[in-house]
Amino acid sequence: QLHPGDDVTLHCSVQVGSAPVTFTWLHNGQQVARGPLLQLGAIGEGHSGTYQCVATNQLDGHQALSPELALKVTPWGHRDTVAAGVSGAIFFLLLLVGVIVAWHRWHRVS
Repeated sequence: QLHPGDDVTLHCSVQVGSAPVTFTWLHNGQQVARGPLLQLGAIGEGHSGTYQCVATNQLDGHQALSPELALKVTPWGHRDTVAAGVSGAIFFLLLLVGVIVAWHRWHRVS
């Protein structure tokens, strides 16, 4: 469980694919950062919303989108919660990106 003021870093990676791969982070559909890590720092209510990582293979331009991760930060007076299951969602996000890239490579080779 996360609380307002906690430091939060999201990680994005691909399990299969050829380099170079670039990573872009979206918050509520808008680009907010580039790179495999998104460091939010001390979170507050403004960090609420959906986050998504886009992995782009620079050799062929193929993109793999992670599932959206919903983050809701509420003030301490409102039972200070951030959307439950953040670690599970991040694990699923990484797994899905790997599967998408592997599927793409397998279909490209066949």
